[in-house]
Amino acid sequence: MSDFTLVLLAAGNSTRFKVPVKKQWLRIGHDPLWLYVTNRIKESIPEADVILSAHADEIPFITPLCDFTVVAGGETRQQSLKNALKEVKTPYVMVSDIARACVDPDLISRLLSHKEQADTIVPALDVHDTVVYDNSTIERTLVKRIQTPQLSRTEVLRHALETDSEYTDESSAVVASGGTRYFIEGDERAAKITLSSDIGALGCLQGPSNVVFTGNGFDVHPFEEGKPMVLGGVPIESPFGFKAHSDGDVAIHALIDALLGAACLGDIGMLFPDTDNAYKNIDSKYLLEKCVEKLHQFGFVILHADITIIAQTPKVSPYKEDMRKTLATLLHLSPARINVKATTTEHLGFIGRKEGLGVIATASVHYFDWKNG
Repeated sequence: MSDFTLVLLAAGNSTRFKVPVKKQWLRIGHDPLWLYVTNRIKESIPEADVILSAHADEIPFITPLCDFTVVAGGETRQQSLKNALKEVKTPYVMVSDIARACVDPDLISRLLSHKEQADTIVPALDVHDTVVYDNSTIERTLVKRIQTPQLSRTEVLRHALETDSEYTDESSAVVASGGTRYFIEGDERAAKITLSSDIGALGCLQGPSNVVFTGNGFDVHPFEEGKPMVLGGVPIESPFGFKAHSDGDVAIHALIDALLGAACLGDIGMLFPDTDNAYKNIDSKYLLEKCVEKLHQFGFVILHADITIIAQTPKVSPYKEDMRKTLATLLHLSPARINVKATTTEHLGFIGRKEGLGVIATASVHYFDWKNG
């Protein structure tokens, strides 16, 4: 059994990254960055326990892809680390950021070989340029660029973080609380991804797979007298609407399931549970907008959608073009990539008896190409 745990921090919002995809979800082949980085470091320390700190909303989508412990992050990096430390049971903890993607095995070995030297072992790089602070030139030999991973004594680090002060790395907190720090040689290859321009300089990262994924969705709702009908985001002239928790837009619900299916991100009930009153009578166009936003954040680009509406009544044909344009806008696509069809069941079944209608949807996606985009 290992005497240390690996903690990876991936709960940030990527506000400085300036692309639709959260950097944690950039695809390296098929793997999101958080999984690629974790596995890369884990190869050097296969015996270590692994804890990933992630945004709470993303945990249901992360856990099916990995076999390590995932905990909810906090509002700050420090709070995310404190949450992760609650699960650490080993005397040492190695902490790194998912954004530091190309950590070399040699750097991990240097950390481990010096673990007895101080309370926290820190990779650092010398500064070779002139450094000016507040219009005064600083002796550059006194300045260091601090990196992660950092290896710390678990109890010392826990104690150091019991403060209202915020620190941008573990060693600063440890030193501020009276602990000791030991510097080892860092690695220029272990640069941190902060801006979108940073990622192209990292040689260890291959681009995403160019595979296209297809998903399907199906939904059906009974009619309800006196309720407005909205289908495909378009108001339909009808004496009845749909019996549903939301506005009951069957076409959009089926489309959401098709998109989530293509991206392997569950289903509409996972994203918008009908037990949540926040979605009571909600406009389904809003749900589709949030679904599209989720796909973009998780590294997907939507290619096309095809919808088949199965209805004996009302007559859908006069509204198909409006639906097409509305859905294209919501999906950020040209209408040329959206298809809306309508058919009947020739008076068979509950649809033929005019008790409700159903929709089948198909959608395709591929990974966001950060390498060539």
